[in-house]
Amino acid sequence: MPEQSVRPADVEQAGVWLARHGLADVRPTPLLATRLAVRRSARLAAQVLLAAFIIAVALVYTTDRPGAAVDGSGSNRHSSLLVLTAVVAGLVLTQALLDWWVRRVDHRAGATLPRRAAHPVRLGWRTVLGRPRAAFAVATFAGALVPAVVALTVRDSTARYAALVLLIGLCGVAVGTAVQLRHILTHPVVADDEVALTADVIMRVEDAREVATPTVVWLLPIVSVFDTALGWWNAAWLVFVALSTVSLALITKRTAQSGVVARYATSAR
Repeated sequence: MPEQSVRPADVEQAGVWLARHGLADVRPTPLLATRLAVRRSARLAAQVLLAAFIIAVALVYTTDRPGAAVDGSGSNRHSSLLVLTAVVAGLVLTQALLDWWVRRVDHRAGATLPRRAAHPVRLGWRTVLGRPRAAFAVATFAGALVPAVVALTVRDSTARYAALVLLIGLCGVAVGTAVQLRHILTHPVVADDEVALTADVIMRVEDAREVATPTVVWLLPIVSVFDTALGWWNAAWLVFVALSTVSLALITKRTAQSGVVARYATSAR
């Protein structure tokens, strides 16, 4: 890859990234700088996308709830749920396009390599994401399903509407997360030596940990079912979010850093 096509600022940030992962003696290459730059841009775009998604869910819910400016009739609610379904489809599609953008940049960068290295062992979700983080993500998602399931069992139509909004939103987040994790686990290696291979694994681990952080799952019940649930339930949900945040911090502290995971993975036979 021609060096003049890479911004000096991206090369400098690649050097900082290498030093942060215990590779301070490695010279940042234009290929690494390009791969890291596109991931920073894609990650920022994904965060903006998820923020817009949360706002859209809140707007759909508040538009047709009782007491809103627009009367929450059954037909209006059906239309709102269809709009929300379209928003969910747009979320998944846009996330897939962001993944495609990253893969396209990686493919172009890989095409410039004189040879391609390969991981000594196949990288699975246990290596890239880790069992504690995977279990935590599943438990948090299941915890967010509880208010929706509870609300669907009551006779209050407003509570059931809120539950449907939450369920559709959670389904969109789950599908989007699965699509992103599949991309992280299956996209081809872009490396020609051991150092580049280690950097490739570090990027996969960081991407997977970012995707599995359940920020949106924590927030969706707050913008949907919160004002329809009982006071004790709201308090319980806030405690759940606080405890799960502490749990995530402990998991982050007790699990190996991405650089350690990468060195272990590239040395395994």
